[in-house]
Amino acid sequence: MRYALLSDIHANLEALDAVLADIDARGDVDAVYHLGDLVGYSSNPNAVVDRLRARGVAGIAGNYDSTVATAYKHCGCKSESVRQEELAHISFQYTCAAVTADTRAYLAALPFSLDLRPLGGHAAGPRLVLVHGTPTLNTVYFTADRSDDFCRKMAATVGLTAGDMLAFGHTHRPWHRTVDGIHFLNTGSVGRPKDGDWRAGYVVVTLGDAPAQVEFVRVPYDLEATVEGVRAAGLPEEFGAFLRSGGTSTS
Repeated sequence: MRYALLSDIHANLEALDAVLADIDARGDVDAVYHLGDLVGYSSNPNAVVDRLRARGVAGIAGNYDSTVATAYKHCGCKSESVRQEELAHISFQYTCAAVTADTRAYLAALPFSLDLRPLGGHAAGPRLVLVHGTPTLNTVYFTADRSDDFCRKMAATVGLTAGDMLAFGHTHRPWHRTVDGIHFLNTGSVGRPKDGDWRAGYVVVTLGDAPAQVEFVRVPYDLEATVEGVRAAGLPEEFGAFLRSGGTSTS
């Protein structure tokens, strides 16, 4: 099976549409899944959810999705400065006010995780487990510098063994490594990358009888249309600067 995995769209409709068009143009993807954080920080939360629903893209709840759905006090995002914390609250308040009742209900119904079996459930074969942050919480950051022991602990939480894969997002920085034969994959971000590359990112995973393959894909999109949408929504200019910089600005 060949899966396209999308995470952290963050209400960026232009980036999502570019990624979906790229997947369509490839013609070699069997199924598409999202790994959460569909909303927040940009101006099109309802349109992003509508697009995924129209395309039949199943997925899981990110921290932003679950906190908006439950009207929690904060998005669960990590802030590195007082201004970042202020911006996080502005984004969260805007998103909570902007989402429709239908969007909120969709976000509330998203599962915490998905367990995929490329060869079906009737035969032994690899598993692909999708979470947003970690298998324990969707707010924990699974960064590339985590220790092998941390990876082992996360794998054990969901019973993974050699040949299996744990895929997640949340950090907006893509990476892949193998520990004890288990694959750990951060899918990066469609709508708000933080690795210095402004382009939308997603991952194509091939998993089945043969050894796992991982392909990181970057797609240009109409960035200025997204920035203009952010501005028109009355969101801070820092959000547009962040998108242009690929996450290297301080917002």
